[in-house]
Amino acid sequence: MTDLREQVRERYALAAVAAGQGGCGCADDGGCCGNVACAGDEGTFGDALYSVAERDALPKAATLASLGCGNPTAVADLREGETVLDLGSGGGIDVILSARRVGVTGIAYGVDMTDEMLALAQRNAAEAGVRNAIFLKGMIEQVPLPDNSVDVVISNCVINLSTEKADVLAEMARVLKPGGRIGISDVVAEDHLTPEERGERGSFVGCIAGALSRSEYQSGLEAVGFEQISIEFTHQVADGMHGAIVKAVRSDRQALPVIQPAGNDAVGCCA
Repeated sequence: MTDLREQVRERYALAAVAAGQGGCGCADDGGCCGNVACAGDEGTFGDALYSVAERDALPKAATLASLGCGNPTAVADLREGETVLDLGSGGGIDVILSARRVGVTGIAYGVDMTDEMLALAQRNAAEAGVRNAIFLKGMIEQVPLPDNSVDVVISNCVINLSTEKADVLAEMARVLKPGGRIGISDVVAEDHLTPEERGERGSFVGCIAGALSRSEYQSGLEAVGFEQISIEFTHQVADGMHGAIVKAVRSDRQALPVIQPAGNDAVGCCA
């Protein structure tokens, strides 16, 4: 798991450096999840996921470093004054967009494990003139925020990259206020695919091999106290594998299942 985590960290560190220098943050070889600016097929991993107006209002480096499979800010129904957390914030595109949507009375946090991505995200936020964006170094399995501290959790093609997904789901429930919600873009497999079959369709670092199935996502969210769960396939990224929108609401009951963290074998990267 540690080796896999380091592979992901190294790949996305290189993507951050490339984006900061004006190049594509993701190569066309399946080496990462996709790219908003210059990689991926339209409608799968690519520029169709963000509107032209959204991209034009962002620093170029933010789009070059955006390695996601969706646009979670478009589905999270963000409101003025809310506190938002982006798991695996990468170059900061979704944090910047979220910060603008919640306004000056709201806060948008981004958590990422890669120093190069964090530095790039901070530069991008400064260039965009966004002052209510805060980037924190950390693992998505051990979020450096207190319990019941955020209204919304978003993430863009990152949870599939974790080797301890149960811990990620538990952390989302922990940091959300009762009644808080998630709006996540991720790669999700059809239920008939085995883990081995998912691995045949693409690499772990490329956001394919590590994807949960729809039923695994559903049961995982239920286990940590989420309700009103919906998992909607939006576009195919491989045979039996789809970009998906995952929504759920954290139970308003205070007592949630306690899941012990598995440790530091955590993987989190792209935005």
